[in-house]
Amino acid sequence: MMGKSKELSQDLRNLIVAQHHNGTGYRLISKHLSIPVSTVGAIIRKWKKHHLIINRPRTGAPRKISDQGVRKMVRRVLKEPRTTRKALQKDMEAAGTSVTEKTIGNALHRHGLYGHSARQTPFLKKRHVEARLKFAKQHLDKPVEYWENVVWSDETKIELFGCHTTHHVWRRNGTAHHPNNTIPTVKFGGGNIMAWGCFSSRGTGRLHIIEGAMNGNIYRQILEMNLLPSTRMMKMRHGWTFQQDNDPKHTAKLTLEWFKKKKINVLEWPSQSPDLNPIEHLWKELKKRVHQRAPKNIQDLKTICTEEWAKITPEQCGRLVNTYKKRLEAVIANKGFSTKY
Repeated sequence: MMGKSKELSQDLRNLIVAQHHNGTGYRLISKHLSIPVSTVGAIIRKWKKHHLIINRPRTGAPRKISDQGVRKMVRRVLKEPRTTRKALQKDMEAAGTSVTEKTIGNALHRHGLYGHSARQTPFLKKRHVEARLKFAKQHLDKPVEYWENVVWSDETKIELFGCHTTHHVWRRNGTAHHPNNTIPTVKFGGGNIMAWGCFSSRGTGRLHIIEGAMNGNIYRQILEMNLLPSTRMMKMRHGWTFQQDNDPKHTAKLTLEWFKKKKINVLEWPSQSPDLNPIEHLWKELKKRVHQRAPKNIQDLKTICTEEWAKITPEQCGRLVNTYKKRLEAVIANKGFSTKY
């Protein structure tokens, strides 16, 4: 890292201005005095503007990290957003500059980079990204009335006591869901309880607590017991569409035959796209409410989940559905990667 260059003496500055008054050009002054042309120009411009040849008083202490050092830090955190302040501090020390972690943070803040918790998003392969883009573009011009007649569904794990590790990344505002700034996750089973639920713009349907491991047969039983009763509760219009993800239990041959037998339209869905399903917002809201009530055991957890799910209002559901076009626009704007929704 380059140190600060030595300043010219006042006598030398006076000589530069005097030669300029005599009509000598910048290049000749530079050659005569062995000073870079840029330095000659800077001193003469300062004299013309302020009638001064000395440096003007600076506000505050000079910055400890050179502009070159800051640029190097910015390049690193943009390339590797999970870089810690401690690691950057060690880089500075190796280059001969000793600074605090706070100084490093301040330098990054001046370039719009702030520490945030890394969002967890599905692990997306190229085919997933392409399928998500295709879905968003094909459905972008669907009217709001179409989405109002969709029944959204999903399963979720609800923990009695939740505790997750938080990761931090450096990022600019508006880039929370860039692939470099997220923690990819994959689905896995287990947990305290599993629940299946559905909703539409008209409100929530039934919440079903899943007992034991779920397979294709149990999933069909859940649909048989809950889906059609839920659509009657929500007073869905004729020709409604059912949304589900591409879990193998959902797309099994017998399950698809069940949909065909019941004459239920199923929305074609891109894999690894929970962020496209607005029910994820309701799951988040449900878990927040449940943990505020601090269930003491599994049975208590089941009861509270059912009660709080029923309290979610049709207005909340309607707002989620009515903004679905923005969700698709965000997928397209992010070139198929996860959205902020």
